[in-house]
Amino acid sequence: MTTPSTQEITRLLADWGGGDDAALEKLTPLVYAELRRIARRQMRDERPGHTLQATALVNEAFLRLGGGEGGDFHDRAHFYAVCAQVMRHVLIDHARTRTRDKRGGGAAHVALDEAAVVPDGGGADELVALDEALRGLEEFDPQKARVVELRYFGGLSIEETAEVLGVSPTTVRREWRRAKAWLYRAISGEGEGE
Repeated sequence: MTTPSTQEITRLLADWGGGDDAALEKLTPLVYAELRRIARRQMRDERPGHTLQATALVNEAFLRLGGGEGGDFHDRAHFYAVCAQVMRHVLIDHARTRTRDKRGGGAAHVALDEAAVVPDGGGADELVALDEALRGLEEFDPQKARVVELRYFGGLSIEETAEVLGVSPTTVRREWRRAKAWLYRAISGEGEGE
């Protein structure tokens, strides 16, 4: 199968947003592989034996996007970014339910490293802690929070993130670096009182 063009996907997204159900049927096979890649990326940090699988995560994201009702997506990159954000919320909702049921809701602290926001093998507690820190970052600096969502959760490159946000790649690199530092301080407790 050939790789679909960006313009073709953008056109189908616009048609779907305009209420064309046939566009969704044509769009789904064109974007499904990339959505599964995004889902697998988000699932890689989950505990072994997680009850959600990448396919279920993609399907849940589609349901939360409105089922058969298209959204207002600017282009392919924006669509993938929104899907990644929805998948993140699915995983966080799942983690919160698991944490609440199993441990009474206490969230653990998470260490950050240079390559990723959550270490490999992170569990429900770590994902909840990251989400709480990310919400704090969003209140403090929404653009930095958006960069984290697109880069880490969406798996977008620096250039793709810049395209979605309408800024330069240099700005994305700077915001990514600063956001990781901010999140590290927030999660580790080093930034209390700042």
